[in-house]
Amino acid sequence: MSDPMQQPAPSTRDVYDAEAAEYDRTRSRKLFEARWLARFSDGLPRGGKVLDLGCGAGEPISAWLIAEGFALTGMDFAPAMLDIARRRWPEVDWRLGDMRELNLEGPYDGIVAWDSFFHLTRDEQRASLPRLARHLAPNGSLLITVGDGDGEATGQVGNSTVYHASLSPAEYAGILEENGMRLTGFLARDPDCTGHSVLMARKLPEEQA
Repeated sequence: MSDPMQQPAPSTRDVYDAEAAEYDRTRSRKLFEARWLARFSDGLPRGGKVLDLGCGAGEPISAWLIAEGFALTGMDFAPAMLDIARRRWPEVDWRLGDMRELNLEGPYDGIVAWDSFFHLTRDEQRASLPRLARHLAPNGSLLITVGDGDGEATGQVGNSTVYHASLSPAEYAGILEENGMRLTGFLARDPDCTGHSVLMARKLPEEQA
């Protein structure tokens, strides 16, 4: 078995593809993410375009966004995950793709990358944040989960190990500022969100960028 610390992206893709049904079965639907999702969506236009990166099988993040009336595009790099999502919501625009190579028509009023962005290496995160910023409309909102500080770690999906990484909050803020965005929220190990570390940012209007 290849070392996920050396080959994070292929390993992570293979794990989620193989574990899709079990991951979907055990994924919490309690919406502990609801408070952050509400903050994320506050101020977005009614029916606005939202991109869910690393959408998985669509539960519960995509499901919440659909129920709130947003025009959703869901992207994931694991075909088996998307197969489940497509069966549930055939009318939704589901895309097979990799956020490191994101190149969609956009712009989007909001982008969510919950439990997905932190699978990128630190260098991949540095390269991907400007790409996410380019896909956001002015005043657009970004919501991602990261780590509580700079470093690398591993996690579990089913019986498999997956790679996690994070930059420091200060570095995230600096990259965002360089790309016309402002950090609007960061909480490490949120006790009300099962210990997730959550980052929010907003795309500045052109006259403020």
